Amino acid sequence: MTGAATPGARVLARTPHPAPSDVARALAAAFLAADDWAPRSLIDAGAFVLGARRRWLPTLVAEVMSSLPRAPRDAPRLLATTIERAPAFAEAVRKAKERRVPIRIRHHVVSASTSREPAGALPAIRDIAELAVLLDLSIGHLEWFADTKQWNRRARTGPLQLHRYEWRTRPGRIPRLLEIPGGRLRRAQRTLLHHVLALIPANDAAHGFMPGRSAVTGAALHTASDVVISFDLTSFFARVTAGRVYGTLRQSGFSEPVAHMITGLCTNAVPHRVLAAMPAGGGADERFALRQALATSHLAQGAPSSPMLANLAIRRLDSRLTGWSAAAGATYTRYADDLAFSGGSALARRSGAFMRGVQRIVEDEGHSINPTKTRLRRQGVRQTVTGVVVNERVNVSRAEYDRLKATLHNCNVHGPGGQNRRGVVDFRAHLLGRISWVSSLNPAKGQRLREEFDRIRW
Repeated sequence: MTGAATPGARVLARTPHPAPSDVARALAAAFLAADDWAPRSLIDAGAFVLGARRRWLPTLVAEVMSSLPRAPRDAPRLLATTIERAPAFAEAVRKAKERRVPIRIRHHVVSASTSREPAGALPAIRDIAELAVLLDLSIGHLEWFADTKQWNRRARTGPLQLHRYEWRTRPGRIPRLLEIPGGRLRRAQRTLLHHVLALIPANDAAHGFMPGRSAVTGAALHTASDVVISFDLTSFFARVTAGRVYGTLRQSGFSEPVAHMITGLCTNAVPHRVLAAMPAGGGADERFALRQALATSHLAQGAPSSPMLANLAIRRLDSRLTGWSAAAGATYTRYADDLAFSGGSALARRSGAFMRGVQRIVEDEGHSINPTKTRLRRQGVRQTVTGVVVNERVNVSRAEYDRLKATLHNCNVHGPGGQNRRGVVDFRAHLLGRISWVSSLNPAKGQRLREEFDRIRW
């Protein structure tokens, strides 16, 4: 063919104009792949990427090495950001725009992973490829489910949505949003929970969703106290941001790319259309705060990985409250969003000042306390922690025991079909679970309930 090229041919013949951030990432990969973290090696690596030794390269290398004296092997994103913000690079980008001759990437370097392995018993996930193998996903699917650019938040309703949303109304209270991940994403989150997150140590004060701990183990530490104080954190999962999750994973030893990808897999930003459909309930300030929290990437209430990640992400809060309690001669435990404190006469005398200190610490850590669920119970009244009576020893409340006993009795007299008023799918298993709960608190009462259960004709 002779003559002028077709429009399509001219487009295909163009050399792409990379954004400055793309150039910075390419330089970062080359710097990390260099033989050593020295000026000459980094300049040569940069020249390879750019196709020539640019005048500004030595100055850029000097500025980068001044900020990062050692190679950030596990933090390529940090290195890329440092390059992009360096004065020499910014000046080079400015001059390129003036001349209308953009900085081009002539070669890409794929650096071998040299990230340090996470400490302790954590699996060695050195790069994104190894994370994909652990989760039995292709790298493409891994990036899709992580959705670090939040494309899914802006997508229309349909089969490509990663989460299903359900608003739950609560009389007189702000509604709650369930963010239920799809099947494959949920499986990936469960794999992370069992093979990664469960191996990271949490604070000893955490008793919810922890192996070997439970609501009973937490409540048992508050028995026979002069005073028991309980608080409830509002919008607990929504206030654990992606930034806190990422920081927790980095502190645990994971490389920057791996921590970034795991954070994307386990956090979510709710679409505007879902927030606009929030049902009535709660005050205007509470509703505004919840919308703000849900619109930001956070732990999804409904993801299997969220409870454990929440325990890890608020270790600093647990540590500060543990120290505050120790200074006041008190005991502190936490079960998910329920905070419990107990102590003797000294705490009882200064309970007001102690509670104000707890509130200051909680707010300083980015959470808030629900004032309607704050309780102070002294001796002489029923003291409970996470629904467990703790006056003398852990026990089930009389009202709960009597309700379950009456249900079992009616099942024997009238048959179990008419007693399943809530439409529980497996009513038999439901009753056995409630009996097991009572047995864990009071074996004698649990045995009596089990004998009543065994007489039911199913």
